[in-house]
Amino acid sequence: MKRFDFPHTHIIDSHQFSREDLNTILAATEHVVRLKEQNRLFGVLEGRLMASLFFESSTRTRLSFEAAMHRLGGRIITTVGFQFSSISKGETLYDTMKMIEAYADIAVIRHPVEGSSRIAAGAVNIPIINAGDGAGQHPTQALLDLYTIVRERGLPDKKRIAFIGDLKFGRTIHSLVKLLTHYETEFVFISPVDLALPESYRKELRSLGIHFEETEDLKAMWDCDVAYITRIQEERFADRADYERLKDSYVVNRAFVQASRHPTLLLHPLPRVNELSTDVDDMPNAAYFRQAAYGVDVRMALLCLCLQAELPDL
Repeated sequence: MKRFDFPHTHIIDSHQFSREDLNTILAATEHVVRLKEQNRLFGVLEGRLMASLFFESSTRTRLSFEAAMHRLGGRIITTVGFQFSSISKGETLYDTMKMIEAYADIAVIRHPVEGSSRIAAGAVNIPIINAGDGAGQHPTQALLDLYTIVRERGLPDKKRIAFIGDLKFGRTIHSLVKLLTHYETEFVFISPVDLALPESYRKELRSLGIHFEETEDLKAMWDCDVAYITRIQEERFADRADYERLKDSYVVNRAFVQASRHPTLLLHPLPRVNELSTDVDDMPNAAYFRQAAYGVDVRMALLCLCLQAELPDL
């Protein structure tokens, strides 16, 4: 049996990981993928219970985690939305998590308030996995994005990666940018001025001596190895007029992709609205549905790592 050496109990944000941690996560995911191909995964987490706590709407992330737990032979308990939880009655997140600690071996939480997963982790002695907290972090999405890049194009070293769309509120972008600082990656940030990457992230990149460019011109993605496209997030705007003004800032369609001679890998965390046309879907460099599928593999690996599970040898 094999157990990977992983120093983290909780997965809260991308800042907690070293390059060595990322190597471990990538290796564990590859191990899980091989076991899955051999039909040898089921039962690895038999007898373990995962609490799936989604206080903010989600489809891919919630179902991905739940599918991962089921594929490993574990079970889940779940709540979806504030209206179906005691938080709607005024209970604090701290008290809710103390109750969950008595019911489950691990908890996955999505919450609209930034920092909520850290509060949850401070309340309990079971592993907590942040599945997205407000405009803050979404570390497991970033980890599956990293795995997708490695699987499709190799390690991000010497790669030029474009981030397109809502860079201000895009928690998936914030998380992935941080992970990529462990590699020799060049960044191109493409957004309207009003949705530019927050200064804190730019300041960190400068302090690390990492080269990056900022532009409003979508054509800048043509020179990149990877383009990470995101939607303009209506739910993050306090003023709907601002959303209406910015929502169609960029549209990537088949004609635009074909105008580039560079085979840029196209990623998107989904869901999409108008920023990525369906006529791109069957292009070989359109990897976003494969990206979503890889999410189950990565999250299976993360559940095993956080629970210190033993995996069959290959």
